[in-house]
Amino acid sequence: MITVYAYVLDTMADWELGFAASELNSGRFFKKDAQAVSFKTVGTTREPIKTMGGLTIIPDLFIEEIVDIGGLNAGDAAVLLLPGANSWNEPKHAAILEIARKFLQHGAIVCAICGATAALANAGLLNDRRHTSNGPGFLEMAAPGYAGQRFYVDEPAVTDGNLVTAGATGALPWARHIIELLDVFRADTLEEWHEYFSTGEAKHFFALMQTLQ
Repeated sequence: MITVYAYVLDTMADWELGFAASELNSGRFFKKDAQAVSFKTVGTTREPIKTMGGLTIIPDLFIEEIVDIGGLNAGDAAVLLLPGANSWNEPKHAAILEIARKFLQHGAIVCAICGATAALANAGLLNDRRHTSNGPGFLEMAAPGYAGQRFYVDEPAVTDGNLVTAGATGALPWARHIIELLDVFRADTLEEWHEYFSTGEAKHFFALMQTLQ
């Protein structure tokens, strides 16, 4: 079982979770032997949050209910998705950053995009791992605690072990990296899925459907 925890917070950038959340939750393109995925939204409380796009989300869980990764069964995996938001500098988010630290230390997967990369950087979690964000210089501006400049990679999305990062415009490549890391798509399915949503060309849609036969 793969348990995916998507952190939701006020002013969350709706689009940044879209590709990853929809595919991991629906499983519509999963390969036949893929591990099952349990998708849960997590908040600081169970109070509703309002996204940047004005959507209201009631979290499934609050932070304290995230399973202790040390208690997972053998073969289980835990994934934490951290979207961008304008509210990451609020002190209440320190709790999820501490969970992210523990996940990284214990081999669970942490995936951050846009403003969430700045939050990780400010917590010192990008100082010794390859990562990306909203372009060179962004993390220096947004995260006073950042000291990982030599590990910065100017790419739309970057994977380093159990850490996946992306900039604000990298939602699709971020999702591709996450799906590949979790190994829930066939390689050819993932390639055609990415090409279809990148280009909109019908030939890739039909090729994607063929990979599911």
